[in-house]
Amino acid sequence: MLSAERHGWQDPRILLMLLFVFLSGAVVGALAMRAGLHERLHRHHYLSLNPEAVSLSYDRLKTDLNLTPDQCAKLRAILDDFVVYHHDIEAQVESFRATGKNRILQILTPEQRSKFEKISSEVASP
Repeated sequence: MLSAERHGWQDPRILLMLLFVFLSGAVVGALAMRAGLHERLHRHHYLSLNPEAVSLSYDRLKTDLNLTPDQCAKLRAILDDFVVYHHDIEAQVESFRATGKNRILQILTPEQRSKFEKISSEVASP
């Protein structure tokens, strides 16, 4: 019975079927990402990288919700506040990173600092 199970995995038809299923999944996944699924899954990141996306959201809400001029002004103010708040938080996070990096550099030897700078640049680059 054990040899029959081994034989099953060695059967080229089974291996081809597994390969076909794997490749089919890869193709379907690639097509889904190309069709815009990736943007929808990572919309919050897209918004932070693309300031125009906020205005597109404003335009869509204005149109789809049929907002009054007063509502439009209030919505624009809310979105503008959000953008400022988001940039302030990004600046604070960058400041925390720089402070942390400086504190780490203070405890390292010159050789370790060089290695740390190399590691830091590798992590920072996408």
